[in-house]
Amino acid sequence: MPEGSVCALVGPNGAGKSTLLKLLTGLSSKSSGESTVLGETPKQNEDFLENIGYLAQEIPLYKSLNSNDHIAMGKHLNKRWDDAFIRKRLTDLSIPLGRPVGKLSGGQRAQVALALALAKKPKLLLLDEPVAALDPLARHDFLSSLSQAVADGGLSVIMSSHLLADLERISDHVIVLAAGRTQLCDNIEDVLKSHRLLVGPRKDSITDETGYSVIHETHTAKQSTLLVRLTSKTKLPTHWQQQDPNIEEIILAYMGQAKQGEVE
Repeated sequence: MPEGSVCALVGPNGAGKSTLLKLLTGLSSKSSGESTVLGETPKQNEDFLENIGYLAQEIPLYKSLNSNDHIAMGKHLNKRWDDAFIRKRLTDLSIPLGRPVGKLSGGQRAQVALALALAKKPKLLLLDEPVAALDPLARHDFLSSLSQAVADGGLSVIMSSHLLADLERISDHVIVLAAGRTQLCDNIEDVLKSHRLLVGPRKDSITDETGYSVIHETHTAKQSTLLVRLTSKTKLPTHWQQQDPNIEEIILAYMGQAKQGEVE
């Protein structure tokens, strides 16, 4: 993934998103293959982990401890800890530092966890479904905080989520993981430019000789709708109606293609 980008990691349940993130942090050991994070093989040692921020889906905080307690632990455990940053951030969010985190709202707990991850000043932040259990307003506030942290510079983010609309709002890179494989990995702007929806008569079908790949297709008795990926040599036929798909349509098409491949 490009440095300084926000990368959306998407895929169906069981695709391996959480496993991949744990492999990248060194929390799990690979059975085969290679992975490189910030030029190093992931491992559980201090030099590697000081550059990695990781927030698991369950937002692991000590419920009986308050934010001040968590901040004190973070300061003790991390070399580049920014104490002033996290205290100002939580204060600006009106989160009481002295209240046990178990008594905070879900959105407030997520903000505390994100602030703790950012306060260690990582180069790479890995987020596993961080907004899955939040209401729309809490999700908006969380993603706004994340966007501001990236805009401040020096941070790259990989975030997994099923909420495609939220990811589209803040991401500039996308990875689609399905059927145990990477189905798509590219800059979102380039993905949008290289895909088209074609609508035409049912009798018209695209062959391999037309210069583009069919990612997904649906048919009625009179009409076919195809999502295709273009190449530099593609010339779109004039007898097909062309539409620009959004990123959600493209991602769902790749996930559907992978599901069909499994069945076959």
